[in-house]
Amino acid sequence: MADGIKNFILIVVSSFVVIFAGIIITSIFTPKQIPIVTVEQMEALNLNVGDNILELFPSNMLSVLTGSGMYLFPVCVFAFFLGMGLNYDRNYSKPVISLVDSLSRIFYHVASFFSEILGFILIVLAAFWAVRFNIALNAKVFGDLIILLGIFSIVLCFGILPLFLYLLKPKVNPWRILYGFLGPSIAAFFSGDVNFSIPVLQRHSKENFGIRRRSSALSISLFATFCRCGSAMVAAAAFIVIIKSYSYLRIGTLDLLTIGFYAFIISFVLARHPGNGAFIALAALCLIYGGGEYKAAYLIMRPLAFYLVAVGTFIDVMLNAFGTYVLARTNGFIEEKNLVHFI
Repeated sequence: MADGIKNFILIVVSSFVVIFAGIIITSIFTPKQIPIVTVEQMEALNLNVGDNILELFPSNMLSVLTGSGMYLFPVCVFAFFLGMGLNYDRNYSKPVISLVDSLSRIFYHVASFFSEILGFILIVLAAFWAVRFNIALNAKVFGDLIILLGIFSIVLCFGILPLFLYLLKPKVNPWRILYGFLGPSIAAFFSGDVNFSIPVLQRHSKENFGIRRRSSALSISLFATFCRCGSAMVAAAAFIVIIKSYSYLRIGTLDLLTIGFYAFIISFVLARHPGNGAFIALAALCLIYGGGEYKAAYLIMRPLAFYLVAVGTFIDVMLNAFGTYVLARTNGFIEEKNLVHFI
């Protein structure tokens, strides 16, 4: 329970800092306006918060194991109650615990096999991503936003996060940690899907840093579910650009705080959307803010949706990786690995 509280505290603090830092930077270096074109709302994007809550406690708990696999939190809730039941009487539950532990190790090796061939899949994804990126650049209206989000993500993930690691006691080499987590972050960037990068992150956490399952299983699951502040921050930055594009009026401090508050709340309810998180969050902001005045405005960002999703997911997974490492190290659930053994 104490480990779960530590995870939630770190998630809340990092979400607050990342979202409001992104909003401040965007308000200071506001990208140029995007030409408004007439668009029709062809699709309804929403967070389905009510459905998210109802799926946590279905009439048949075993049904969570037969879903699409997009929404993983119901599985975590099921695992929590199963763990409580298995802890009741070890004499009766020992065979089940052995079976679950064996399945966990088997599935880990299956996931490791897919991570071995993931490089070939990423080549295809990266090529497709590059084609869309070239099209977005040729449009010549998204350049400022692309540069702003790119610089912010680089400074955050390759500057600020390693700086915090450097302050840990005992001292660690932050660049070594950063190098060890490059694989999951690259997978997240080109796939735009948090769930896609989870098996890679689990393997890198164990084999690069020796993080024990007791710590990594909890941290990775909670961060992947609730720490989506990267996607929310990207959505908030894009939404500020949308407002500036619709109006030449200055966005006041109170409006920025309101946008930040909405983005902060949205970051905790994106669990059902492991992919397209930033674009879903942007659609939610457009629907919520101003009483729905901008409800279809997110469509002007559709040509750049892949980039928003890529940057948001990249930050989400980097925060997941660093948070998992920090909590494992502070709790003593880590075994140092030699750099030559890194994957």
